[in-house]
Amino acid sequence: MSKNQFANEKVMEEYLSALLTEDAVIEQVQRQAVARLLEEAKPHIPVPPPAPALQDEGATADTASVSVPDEEPEYRKGKFQALYFEVAGLILAVPLTELGGIHKMDKTSPLIGKPDWFKGVMLHRDEKLKVVDTAQWVMPEKYTETLAESLNYQYLIMLENSGWGLCCESLVNTVTLHQDDVKWRESHGKRPWLAGLVKEKMCALIDVGALVALLEQGLGSKDAD
Repeated sequence: MSKNQFANEKVMEEYLSALLTEDAVIEQVQRQAVARLLEEAKPHIPVPPPAPALQDEGATADTASVSVPDEEPEYRKGKFQALYFEVAGLILAVPLTELGGIHKMDKTSPLIGKPDWFKGVMLHRDEKLKVVDTAQWVMPEKYTETLAESLNYQYLIMLENSGWGLCCESLVNTVTLHQDDVKWRESHGKRPWLAGLVKEKMCALIDVGALVALLEQGLGSKDAD
């Protein structure tokens, strides 16, 4: 591991601890690296659960009023499967029922007037996919030039059928989680995009509906705090 990689990973560990574990015990866990999932990943892996329509892409951000879905997602009612993926040394998780597919990263076309975290539009067949620089969105205060240059985005994790996708560097694996495996976020104040903390991996479980709602409003992770 290079010095830059080690430094980036150390920063990510400290950042995740501060972000997610206000009263939790921090423990070291070994990150799983499962080559099998990478080998089996196809250019597009469809997972087509329906999702309610959201406001138009061009909607303006309103930092004083953040609108996120209120209904409890299906995965909160029993055991569920989740996909772990990695961004700049940070492991994130997304419920498979909320996953809209996985694409290989391709060229993106930037759009004028969009937030810095919006990398642009990626064409896939007849679709225009909206690409989010995940590292810059999740942790803008840690997003330095050095970190940006070290990123090697390989995949686009699609969120439901919203047209929004999160860049990731690698797919880790899929796991089955029980309700007790997650330290659920109970309040509806800060960080609505966080569903909770997966205890074993000490990683963020994404609330996809809330995240999509923020993206549709042009809001970053800190805008909703």
